[in-house]
Amino acid sequence: MIRSMTGYGKKETLWEDKRISIEIRALNSKNADVNLRTPSYIRSLDTEIRKRLAAKMNRGKIDLNIHIEFNGENAPTKINTQVVNSYVKQLEALGNSTFSERLALAMRLPDTLTSEREVLSDQEKDTVFTLLNQVIEEINSYRADEGAELEKDFLHRIGLIENHLENVKKIDPERNHKIELRLKDALEDLKIEVDANRFEQELIYYLEKFDITEEKVRLKNHLDYFTKIMKSEVPVGKKLGFIAQEIGREINTIGSKANHSELQKIVVQMKDELEKIKEQLLNIL
Repeated sequence: MIRSMTGYGKKETLWEDKRISIEIRALNSKNADVNLRTPSYIRSLDTEIRKRLAAKMNRGKIDLNIHIEFNGENAPTKINTQVVNSYVKQLEALGNSTFSERLALAMRLPDTLTSEREVLSDQEKDTVFTLLNQVIEEINSYRADEGAELEKDFLHRIGLIENHLENVKKIDPERNHKIELRLKDALEDLKIEVDANRFEQELIYYLEKFDITEEKVRLKNHLDYFTKIMKSEVPVGKKLGFIAQEIGREINTIGSKANHSELQKIVVQMKDELEKIKEQLLNIL
């Protein structure tokens, strides 16, 4: 099955005096482009978080936001009251100002906050990573659901291209006959004697230049392969993109050899369906 690259997931949990919230948004990208917004309190986990996102979400523009709200007295940072009071007294000596103004300015100065906890406990780490895994599972489920809808659309459009290909096969004998008649009519208009054997040789050579038998076979094989690859359990977005290019190459070759108005119209219709497939492939994991 195929999966979309876009998705959204969010989970929250309570642990001791903290509310931990993790939110992930994913968009299209050729590679794994991970952007983290985490509190300084858990910044040491960033490297491991990136590894898990890249391993479990493969690729895409992934934005992760972790928010931790402390509900008790055990916040990781505390106000250094001695330093703040010292700043306030120094500011008072500089000139007239209210206490509120001095306090607001003092809080912006260095060392007014101190960190009392430099290392996360194992239990806190487990809580964060358990919640992270839940969000990743949720967003991958979202991606799978959206991918299922895209798969239906792909199968529909591949089916339309196959129907157009069947019409090409029906028209092809008539097209060859018309090419042969046009050549004969052109020679008759010249009103010259033509060697029958030489004419037959030239006719065969000319028809071979416009022969699309190989293109029809290869196009059918590419369409079948595209459908088969969609059923893979591993990410197939890039591979499907390569197959779509090969499908386009065969359609273009048929168009260049067409020399038939109805066949050209069918080629345009096949190109239209293929372009719609290519647009959606940009969103496939």
